[in-house]
Formats: sequence, C-alpha cells, structure tokens
Amino acid sequence: IKHSVVLIQTDAGLGSGFIYDNKGYIITNYHVIEATNTIQVTFLDGNITGASKVGEDPYSDLAVMKVNPDVTTLHPVILGDSSNLAVGEPVAAIGNPFGLSDTITAGIVSALERTMDAPGGYAIIDVIQVDAAINPGNSGGPLVNLAGQVVGINTAIISETGTFAGVGFAIPSDTIKREISNLIEFGTYKHPWVGVSGVDVSVAIAQYIGLEKPQGLLIIEVIPDSPADLAGLQGGTQTVTIGEQEILVGGDVIVGIDDQPVRKINDLVVYTERNKRPGDSIDLTIIRDGNQISMPLQLGERPPP
Repeated sequence: IKHSVVLIQTDAGLGSGFIYDNKGYIITNYHVIEATNTIQVTFLDGNITGASKVGEDPYSDLAVMKVNPDVTTLHPVILGDSSNLAVGEPVAAIGNPFGLSDTITAGIVSALERTMDAPGGYAIIDVIQVDAAINPGNSGGPLVNLAGQVVGINTAIISETGTFAGVGFAIPSDTIKREISNLIEFGTYKHPWVGVSGVDVSVAIAQYIGLEKPQGLLIIEVIPDSPADLAGLQGGTQTVTIGEQEILVGGDVIVGIDDQPVRKINDLVVYTERNKRPGDSIDLTIIRDGNQISMPLQLGERPPP
C-alpha cells in the first residue's frame, strides 16, 4: 500500500494522506489542512504537486483534497470494513512521522467503539484504538489490516509529551465510506442533530430525581428552534447540588430511541450517526414527571462549529 500514501506539507506543518481513486482525490484529516490554503503533496516516487481542498468535515476530522491525476501513476487504496475488526487483530499504521516518509509501524487493535472530542462538544464515534506507534506527521495516513485494506485513518494520540505513549486513535473506514461521496460532491457532510445538551444519569442523579436506576440522558438545555424544541422536549429548570456537582434538574430524561435503550448520551449519538440523516424521523422514549412517554422528532442538520 506504500505507493498509495502521500506526504502533505502546509504552512502549519506536516501530515499524511492516501489516494482514494484514479481521479486524483486524496483523503486526509481535517486538522492536517484546516489552517492553510497552500497544500503540497509528495508521492513515493518523488513527484511533487499542489492540491486543492474539495470537502471537509470537522465533526469527523475528515477532509478530501484533489491533485492533477496526470502528475504521476496513482495507486488507489482498497477501503476495508472497520466493522469487521476484532480486538487483538494485527494492524499497521503508514505515514510520515516527523517527516520521515514511507514509515510503517505495527501493532494490534487495542479497543473498538471509542469516542473522541469534536468541535462544539460533540463526539466522533466508533473510533479505533491501536498500539501501533503514531506520531506527529502520521495524521491522515492509513491504518491497514494484514490484507493491505484501509480500515481507518490515523488521527490522534493520548500523550503527556506529545509523542507516542502507546495509545493511538483512528477514524474508522466505515465513517469514510459513509461520508466520502458527500464530501466530494457537496464539499461537506451533514450530521443529524437533535438539539439538546445534557448529562448521563448517575446513581446520585437517579436517586435525586426519583428514577429506579441510573440510565438515560438528563436534558439540561434544549437549543431554541432546534428539532428537540420543535418536538416539545423540556430542559432543566432548577439548579441543585448533587454530591459536589451543580446540576440543572427538572428536564426530560431520554431513555430510548426507536426501541433501542439509551443508557448514556453516547448511545443516542452512535445510533443517530450510524443510522440516520437530517430529515429522518425518530421516536424518543422519555421520562417526564415520573411518567414514560413516547415523543416523535424529526432530526435536523447539525450547525457548523
């Protein structure tokens, strides 16, 4: 797969990317190219060219660029199915750490279905955790299985020093597949949006508000004119201290969506991101004043960050 991986240079630094098709589209991370309009791409054979931005999604940290397909022989990747990954499965990260081109590091899938922070307090879902070394410059490069199929895009690390400490993260290939056609055609990807903020119901919160068990999302705020507001969901009305934390209580508790349980906010985000688009309808199960009721809601489009 090494012929599919490119070095990306911008005013902000270095990164990696990989060739999507023979038309010259290249996939990378949004954060690799967000701060610049001048992008230089270097291929494994030494050819260098400029690239233009085509599509960006800061909410999934994905971006698509385009180069002239005649600049060199293009070698598109094969996108695998990240949903088929298993914990412990061998994977390899390929990219340009610290500008060292054509570097491969190996490891295993450490965990699946992690989340990462996205702008505006949202979450990137289904993130793959790996122990293959990922360092500055690796961002945007492919994570591959032993068949050479791209199963993710290397994106971030957890480290106290800024260099690899054994915990790396990759956006899954299933997310790339879901978004790529929209990024190329429209320049963006529209995420479904409910329009609430809240907290997971803990044992202490459940006891305070009279729930039988700690489950669900306690709505703190309903965004004005959002789908949740139009549907009639209610936010908190009174600030209280539970433990050592101030909590706004009195709002609805979301405990289900389309007959699927919502144990915490992540369940709601994962379900809508995987299965729904703006304009689709959902049925929420909520608890209000001790009563469980069903509430239909038409999803909107998540506002720009």
